[in-house]
Amino acid sequence: MTETTFRTIAIVLYFAGMLAIGLFAYRKTKNSLDEYMLAGRGLRPSVAALSAGASDMSGWLLMGLPGAIYLSGLVEAWIAVGLTIGAWVNWKFVAPRLRAFTEKAGDSITIPSFFEQRLKDNTRLLRIVCGVIILVFFTFYVSSGMVAAGKFFESSFGLNYMAGMLIVAAITMIYTLFGGFLGATLTDVAQGLLMFAALIAVPVVAVFNAGGPATVISNVKEIDPSLLSLFGSGPFWAGGTYLAVISALAWGLGYFGQPHIIVRFMALRTPADAKVARRIGVSWMGISALGAIATAIVGISYFSDHADMKPTDPETVFLDLTQILFHPFIAGLVLAAVLAAIMSTISSQLVVTSSALIEDLYKIVSLRTGSKHTLQDKTYVLLGRLGILVVAIIAVLLAISPSNSILDLVAFAWAGFGASFGPIVLLTLFWKRLSNWGALFGLISGAAVAFIWGQVSTPLTDSIYEIIPGFAVNLIVAVVVSKFTYQHNADMDADFDESVELSRVK
Repeated sequence: MTETTFRTIAIVLYFAGMLAIGLFAYRKTKNSLDEYMLAGRGLRPSVAALSAGASDMSGWLLMGLPGAIYLSGLVEAWIAVGLTIGAWVNWKFVAPRLRAFTEKAGDSITIPSFFEQRLKDNTRLLRIVCGVIILVFFTFYVSSGMVAAGKFFESSFGLNYMAGMLIVAAITMIYTLFGGFLGATLTDVAQGLLMFAALIAVPVVAVFNAGGPATVISNVKEIDPSLLSLFGSGPFWAGGTYLAVISALAWGLGYFGQPHIIVRFMALRTPADAKVARRIGVSWMGISALGAIATAIVGISYFSDHADMKPTDPETVFLDLTQILFHPFIAGLVLAAVLAAIMSTISSQLVVTSSALIEDLYKIVSLRTGSKHTLQDKTYVLLGRLGILVVAIIAVLLAISPSNSILDLVAFAWAGFGASFGPIVLLTLFWKRLSNWGALFGLISGAAVAFIWGQVSTPLTDSIYEIIPGFAVNLIVAVVVSKFTYQHNADMDADFDESVELSRVK
């Protein structure tokens, strides 16, 4: 058999596994909206941790990060450091409180519904604005993942872009549509383990093929010693290095506001489970990030000795080393890890987008228009599945013609969600005196600043990641507006205190 045949067999087996997990989740999911959108709040710590990590990292971990370090050296590793720190803080402080608070706040199953219940927002404006932001941004976010999938098949298998994109879109949509949140979560676990294995195997095998750790480091130093420096060719305070490092670390702020990640906290069995989940999740992330960094460094050394095999695109260094060093079938499984990274993020975003469409927009609009018909849960589950289908189709249509603007939106959406939702999540969990108007104006201000900052090109805006000013403005506006609009509510204060007590992890 040819190399392509072996790789194709591996990919087909991977797809079959994902569909089998989706079928299993479908049989386990009852006709309940809570079951479909949040798995009945029954996730084990290990499942929640691996699912959060896999849905978070996307193809960035296996392609983007190794490519950036291969091209510019360890100075690009600060983003991984910021993300790891952010993930630890998120699991440590946000996860247990969010699990307790969302159950106390009307058993909320989405972030927008939690904001509304926690802040007693009778206007419904906060929930609707949040739902619209999620719907719009995640539709493009999903589309960007499909573009990446199409390009993956085009570069790795020589398959037509459209065909590759449609295959991934169809497989991901099927297991997410039928399996719901549980299907997305269980496939995330399998995909997270596959990514983890690949990020350990590739650098280890590559190091030995390159002559061992000492040889690798020596070769890289001969090429350019600054490639092994976390500050590039100069000290931390030189030029714009300190701004670049701060901006990279600021990626960690985005974790507090990513709906497809923090929804895993809400699905834990108990707030206490966050402690075990944190240890598993952060360990997975730290080791995986080190594997990606090591792959890039050994790639610099390996391809300096094998110039004829040097990748034309730095972001394919992981893929190229895989196809050079492993048997075609094993290489196919490692390539499946790249698909796993892409598909796990798409599936998680589809579920969150569907829940926003049904729980935070359809239900609320129906109530505001005076509809007297209360649908059964199984009907809402059906609508949730239709929501996934509609969003997936729109995302496919947007991805038909690959556009840099869509791919660039991945970085922008991380900043947009982090700057809009992040501060409000923290304030709802840690500050009693936040008002619904403070949350609404803070959220809108943070999103607007992040958007405008990202579109304007000046030395300052080019040096500082837009999440920093967006996050800061959101916090300031939310606090200031709340000072003028907060009205004491004894029931709300009692709920807050009780939720804090429930969230305490021994």
